[in-house]
Amino acid sequence: MAEISAKIVQELRQKTGAGMMDCKKALQQTDGDIEKAIEWLRQKGIAKAEKGAGRIAAEGLVENYIQPDGQVGVLIEVNCQTDFVARNEAFKALVQNLAKQAATADSVESLLAQPYIEDESVKVEDVLKQSIAQLGENIQVRRFTKFDLAQGTQGVIDSYIHTGGRVGVLVELNTQTAGGGSESSQTLARNIAMQVAACPNVEYVNVDEIPADVVQKEKDIEMGRDDLGNKPQNIKEKIVQGRIEKRLKEMTLLDQPYIRDQSITVEELIKQSAGQAGGSVHVRRFTRYVLGEGIEKQESNFAEEVAAQMGTK
Repeated sequence: MAEISAKIVQELRQKTGAGMMDCKKALQQTDGDIEKAIEWLRQKGIAKAEKGAGRIAAEGLVENYIQPDGQVGVLIEVNCQTDFVARNEAFKALVQNLAKQAATADSVESLLAQPYIEDESVKVEDVLKQSIAQLGENIQVRRFTKFDLAQGTQGVIDSYIHTGGRVGVLVELNTQTAGGGSESSQTLARNIAMQVAACPNVEYVNVDEIPADVVQKEKDIEMGRDDLGNKPQNIKEKIVQGRIEKRLKEMTLLDQPYIRDQSITVEELIKQSAGQAGGSVHVRRFTRYVLGEGIEKQESNFAEEVAAQMGTK
């Protein structure tokens, strides 16, 4: 049997609008031949000519789920086609359930294959199909990130959702205090998540995390700027070094001015909180989702779309 890559599964999914697990099965049944897989899906009635199946889903919601003990957290993005459906209560409830369910999954594929938490007689992927039929739009689980504290690690995981589910952040703090999951630690984690949401340029916790190739790229950009062209090499190097240090700090969380008190940095905020708790606290990791980022939205002519649905031109 031919090896079925994630890339070809995604390609088949885009061509047919069928679910991920159905696409994978179709490719397995046809030895990876995408055209035969399309025929197989059509024969099974899965790749039907759904109005929404081929449409780009770039709206939707970013949602979170944090276990009550703060030991596991999930950030998920579920897409639909319009903001109208994104505001629908049935869609919101679906996304909330998917966020909670993702706490027991390792990938989008494994999530879709699980029995649905609200009705274990059906799989998550089947529930998505039902929702597509009910709401009349293409709905896709685009991605999720799960953080869980390593065994024996003290700390807390928290999240923040901004602007009605369009931006979301997940943060893990590790502590060396007995109250790793205390209310103060939870509050600190939430405030840091809000900080990340407000700082789109932040990609790393601290400067030490920035890969060498990223640093070199920034240096190459600065060295090539026109305003340095006529300066001696030693002067140019000093100017570039200063600019790079500034740029790298713009990319790191700990060097940001704290949004609720611009007189201190996030690093100083964490030190203050650690001192009050009688231990140490550090940000282990974070992730930030922006709804629809990287998805090319499709522009369509409404009259042509209606005509196509009516079978006329």
